[in-house]
Amino acid sequence: MSPHAPGVSYARDLAQIERANASGRIPVVFIHGLWLLPTSWDRWATVFEEAGYVAVAPGWPDDPETVEEAREHPEVFAGKSVGQVADHFCRLVRALDRTPAVVGHSFGGLIGQIIAGRGLSRATVAIDPAPFRGVLPLPLSSLRAASAVLGNPANHHRAVPLTYDQFRYSFANAVPEEEARELYARFAVPASGEPLFQAATANLNPWTEVKVETTGADRGPLLVLSGEKDHTVPWAIANASYKKQARNEHAVTEIAEIPDRGHALTIDHGWREVADTALAFLRRFADPAGPPGAA
Repeated sequence: MSPHAPGVSYARDLAQIERANASGRIPVVFIHGLWLLPTSWDRWATVFEEAGYVAVAPGWPDDPETVEEAREHPEVFAGKSVGQVADHFCRLVRALDRTPAVVGHSFGGLIGQIIAGRGLSRATVAIDPAPFRGVLPLPLSSLRAASAVLGNPANHHRAVPLTYDQFRYSFANAVPEEEARELYARFAVPASGEPLFQAATANLNPWTEVKVETTGADRGPLLVLSGEKDHTVPWAIANASYKKQARNEHAVTEIAEIPDRGHALTIDHGWREVADTALAFLRRFADPAGPPGAA
């Protein structure tokens, strides 16, 4: 079976679940967004494990192991919908012996909120999260960033890579040119076009998969993090998501802005500041020193 064959990535994810269960520690599940792989969380995983958690960074269905494989086999990303990806992560979360904390970026932040809305997360951090049904702002920068996919209706069922210029605008606008090129070479992979079409029509489609249960009693504490200079998910979208979530009367909902940061804030030179902000929130509500037997 080739490294990119269906089933390989899921077996890799299950191995992470087994490791987390054997550790007895509170898991933190990291969920990446479009145009990245789970390896984009490697440095975060080290920090959170040093803090006493056990890190679990699953892929989206059929994610390749490496950036090189992803670029050689872009077809494996095509046709992955928000609902399919959310259900995939929920299955993995339910296989954990202890209820995890969840940290997600971009569409991973949306997926994290879906998981939380289903009562499967003890605390959640959504970083520059993609919008869900009911989030209304449509800033021009977001439309421009999404145009790489939405500009061609045929991309709905395709895997779509970003050119360097597109990546520079939508991810790496807040870093120097040299770093932007390094990030593109190190991290950027093709992505399913379908989630962007789903998000673009979420407020027109009452049956959309791009929806979040925001008011449930078991949602758990939630932090929304927003990069000040993010073109893809600017403050207007992050704050609208926060306001929808803040209607929850049962759990803490907070928002914070990370100064001078773009959409690449989880992978660029300042990733540690973002990681430490997320870690501080989880320590308040998902203490790794809690009793091993606690769910």
